[in-house]
Amino acid sequence: MKILVVGGAGYIGSHMVKRLLQGGAEVVTLDNLSGGYRDAVCGGTFIYGDIADSSLLSRIFSTHAFAAVMHFASYIQVGESVQEPAKYYQNNVSNTLNLLDMMVAFEVKRFIFSSTAAIFGEPQYTPIDEQHPKNPINPYGRSKWMVEQALGDYDRAYGLKSTCLRYFNAAGADPDGEMGERHDPETHLIPLVLQAASGRREQIRVFGRDYDTPDGTCIRDYIHVTDLAEAHWLALAHLLAGGDSCAFNLGNGNGFSVQEVIDAARQVTGKPIPCADEQRRAGDPARLVADSRRIREQLGWQPRYADLDKIIADAWRWETR
Repeated sequence: MKILVVGGAGYIGSHMVKRLLQGGAEVVTLDNLSGGYRDAVCGGTFIYGDIADSSLLSRIFSTHAFAAVMHFASYIQVGESVQEPAKYYQNNVSNTLNLLDMMVAFEVKRFIFSSTAAIFGEPQYTPIDEQHPKNPINPYGRSKWMVEQALGDYDRAYGLKSTCLRYFNAAGADPDGEMGERHDPETHLIPLVLQAASGRREQIRVFGRDYDTPDGTCIRDYIHVTDLAEAHWLALAHLLAGGDSCAFNLGNGNGFSVQEVIDAARQVTGKPIPCADEQRRAGDPARLVADSRRIREQLGWQPRYADLDKIIADAWRWETR
C-alpha cells in the first residue's frame, strides 16, 4: 500500500506519516517546506516540491502507483486569509484542484482531505454535527468548503472517493517526543501558553473574560494530534475497503475554556504562566465543540488521549526540547 502525503512535513502531516509507517504503508511525502520541516518526516520517501507544479506531479504519479492521496498542504491562518485572500484561494483551492486533476488522469481514486470546523462559521448550536449549516466567515473557511463541494462533483463525475475530516482544535505532540507543533508564527492557544511557561514569550494574552461560559473565557474542543492521525488511518481503511465518500467532524466532544487550559498548563509545567487580559476579538464564538458521534459510530474511532493534562504534557515535552 503506497500513499502520497502532501504536506507531510507539517504539524499534522508529519504525525500522519508516522502512523502510516507504523501501519506498514509505503509513504511518499511531497512538501515545499513553506510551513513544514524536513526533519519532521520520520521515514519513507521525501520529495521537495509544490502541488502547483503539474510537471512534478506528473512525474511523481508516473513513478508511483498510489492507493490513495492524503492532503495536508493548506494555509491555515484565519487572520492572514482576510488580509491575503488571493494566497488562500490560489493554494487551498486552485492548487488542490491541480492535484485532483492529476489523480483523475492517473486513475487514483481515493483522497483524504484535511478540512476544518471553520466551514461552519458562527455556530447556530453546539455541539456541532455534520448537518450544521455551512456558512464560513473568512477566506480560509471558504477555501476549505469550496474544496469539499468540488470533491462531491469529482466523485459524481470521475468516481474519485474522498473523506473530509473537519478538525476543531488540533493539539498536543507525538507521545514519543519525535515531533510536535512549531508553526511560525504560532497562533494556537496551547503552544502559546507553553511558550509563556518556558520563557519564550513574556505572557499569554486572554481575549475576553465576559463570555457566557462558567469562567467567562471561550470554550474550545481540543483533540490530540495522535488521535487525529488515527482518525485519518480509519478513514483511509474505509475508502480502501470500497467505502463511499463521506465527511466527519473531529473533536473530543468536550470543551475546555481558555482559563482551564492555562490552569492545566500551570499544573503540568509547575510554571506560573503570566496572563494579560485584553478585549474580545471580533468573530470569536463563546463555544466551539464538536459532535463526533458519526465517526465513532461508522468507523469505530475512539480518542485515546482525550485528557487535557495528557495533551498539554505531550506538548510540554516537545516545547522543552
